[in-house]
Amino acid sequence: MSYPAAASDIQVGRADGKSASAFIKGLGLSNIVMGVITAVILFVFVAPFLLVLVVSFGEKIEGASWVWGFDFSNYIRVFVGVDWPNSVTLLYTLKLYYTLAYAVLGSLIAVGFAFPFTYFMTQGSRRSQAMWLVFVLASLSMSEVFVVMGWDILLSNRSGLPALLKAVGVTDWLKETGWLTVLRDWDLASPRNVKFKTSQLATVLTMAYLVWPYAVILLFAPLSRIDRSMIEAARTMGAGSVTVLRTIVFPAVRLPVFGSLLLLFVYLLGTYVTVTYFAEPAHQTLPVSIYESIRGATLNAPFGAAQAVILLITAGIFIGFSLLLARLAERKA
Repeated sequence: MSYPAAASDIQVGRADGKSASAFIKGLGLSNIVMGVITAVILFVFVAPFLLVLVVSFGEKIEGASWVWGFDFSNYIRVFVGVDWPNSVTLLYTLKLYYTLAYAVLGSLIAVGFAFPFTYFMTQGSRRSQAMWLVFVLASLSMSEVFVVMGWDILLSNRSGLPALLKAVGVTDWLKETGWLTVLRDWDLASPRNVKFKTSQLATVLTMAYLVWPYAVILLFAPLSRIDRSMIEAARTMGAGSVTVLRTIVFPAVRLPVFGSLLLLFVYLLGTYVTVTYFAEPAHQTLPVSIYESIRGATLNAPFGAAQAVILLITAGIFIGFSLLLARLAERKA
């Protein structure tokens, strides 16, 4: 036996129907939005990489441009040279090595200085923290060209640190003790005075300075969230500042520190102006070679694209291996 539906039941049914219809419409709209976003991402990020990959298999025409093709000679040239198998040249392999070495050392130095600085900055008042953050954020406005110009003046043989060392007598002391000869062997001195450019040291220090503000910003949030009671308890038991940093602070933020290292490492892989200005031609990196191949005198876009693909794959391998080590360390902990 059926009963007529009450007015309230009919109204509830209509409301449920409207909400279901609105949900279906909203779901369709969200799918459209996600589709548009996915298409934009594929066009902006994936398409250029695929284009570079395709160009890397092209063939260079002597005296002209290049044509599409499917040739592995560009990749072979990066690792063993253009005359392989008659001869082997490791010129571009060395450039890849210096690219990775500069990025690793620069990121380690930047995080190594940023970690204690950021920790002690978080120990201050809110006012002092705000002032330091404004200073760090303002320093990010300086382009790489401006930073290189500043370090050029600082390391100049006539007006920078070498001139200052000579004026205060440090250079004479280095000559008397024989350390100037040692510095010459390290390519950090001339027969007359200490020199910092061109050198690998100047390159790495400038790169570290370039990313130091990013390291401070990345470490500020995790260091600000550390439980202060543990630090106070350690200091009550007689632990010094270095012991507190080593046993309490660093273990608590080791994952953000590791993430900062990876991010800065990837950023420094593409450094161009610093390496061009401070590194010797024999010690320059793969990004410089890529630019010379594409926009320089050779105009060999396929070879430059092959170098770019190899650099990207190498960076991905290093990042993947680093993440694997981080996971293993986290499991052991």
